[in-house]
Amino acid sequence: MLAIRRTAPDPDGRLTGIEIADRPAPPRPDGWTTVRLKSASVNHSDLAAVRGHGFEPGTHRVLGIDGAGLDEDGNEVIVYPIVSGPGYADPLYDPDLRALSQGLDGTWAEEVHVPRANLIPKPAGLSWDHAACLGTAWLTAYRMLFGRADLKPGETVLVQGAGGGVSTALISLGVAAGLRVWVTSRDPDRGERAVTELGAHAAFSPGARLPEQVDAAMDATGRATFAHSLRSVRTGGRLVTAGAVTGGTTDLDLADLFIRSISLHGSAMGSPTDLRNLARHCATGGARPKIDSTWPLHDAKPGIARALAGDQFGKIVLHCA
Repeated sequence: MLAIRRTAPDPDGRLTGIEIADRPAPPRPDGWTTVRLKSASVNHSDLAAVRGHGFEPGTHRVLGIDGAGLDEDGNEVIVYPIVSGPGYADPLYDPDLRALSQGLDGTWAEEVHVPRANLIPKPAGLSWDHAACLGTAWLTAYRMLFGRADLKPGETVLVQGAGGGVSTALISLGVAAGLRVWVTSRDPDRGERAVTELGAHAAFSPGARLPEQVDAAMDATGRATFAHSLRSVRTGGRLVTAGAVTGGTTDLDLADLFIRSISLHGSAMGSPTDLRNLARHCATGGARPKIDSTWPLHDAKPGIARALAGDQFGKIVLHCA
C-alpha cells in the first residue's frame, strides 16, 4: 500500500521526516471497514503532525485526517475523521477520542481502516476532491457559522484571515447562506482574492476599524486577532473561536464582554450528523471548497511544502488513486 508516513519529527518543515513508499497495509481492527481512497486533503493539523506534534517514537504513522473514496461495497463515501467510544452522539465530547493520523493511520494513503459509523455518503453532486476537503476545515466552519453562532441570512460576519482552509470555508459557506461576509488579511492580494474569487463583500487589513460592528466574528487565528474580533462584535453579538495559530493565550477584557452581552463560544469540528448535513448543503447549495492545487500521492512533497510555507489559497488535495 502506497502511503505517506511520518518517520521522525520535522520542526523546520523540510520534509525530512516523512517517507512516501509502498508498505504492507496494517491489520484492520475487528468491526472496522476499509475505504479505498480517491482523494485526501491537507489540513493545519496535518502540518502540525509533519512538524512533530504527537510524534510516537518507533511508530511510523500514516498521516492525513481527511479523505473520500469507495467503501467495500463500492459506495462513494466521505470519511469522518474522529474515532470515539460508544455512547457519544457527538464524538467530540469523548475525552478519549482519537483522530485519524493521531494514534491511528490516516488518509494520505491508497486505503484507510475506519469504523463503519465513520462513513458518510458522498452526494453525487460533489467531486472526490471537494468531498475530501469537508471533514475538518469545512466541518469546523459549518459548526462555527450555523451551530455556535446560529447566523441567519442578512447578518454580517467577520472572518479573521483569508486563504487558509477554515477561513476560505467560512467565506464560501457564509456567502452561499446569504450572509454579508467581511474578511481581514495581512496580504492585500489574498484579501482581494477573497472578494473576487470567493464572494466576500469587503476585505480589511488586520485590526482595521470596520464600517460598523458585526453580528458575529469567526476567529481561528488566536492571540493576534482576538482583541480585534471582540471589539468588532456588536452588543449582543457572538464571537466564535476555533483555533490558536498565533498563540493560545490572550488578554480578555471581561467588562467589555459582559457589559455588551457578548456570547463567546469555543468550537471544534463537528459531529457525523453535521458532516452529513454539510455534504448535502454543499451539493444542493453550490458552495464548494476552493482548491489551490492537486498532487499525486507518489509526488506529494511539493504540495505539502506549499502548505507548510503558507503559500496556498484554498485546499491542497492529494490524489490517492
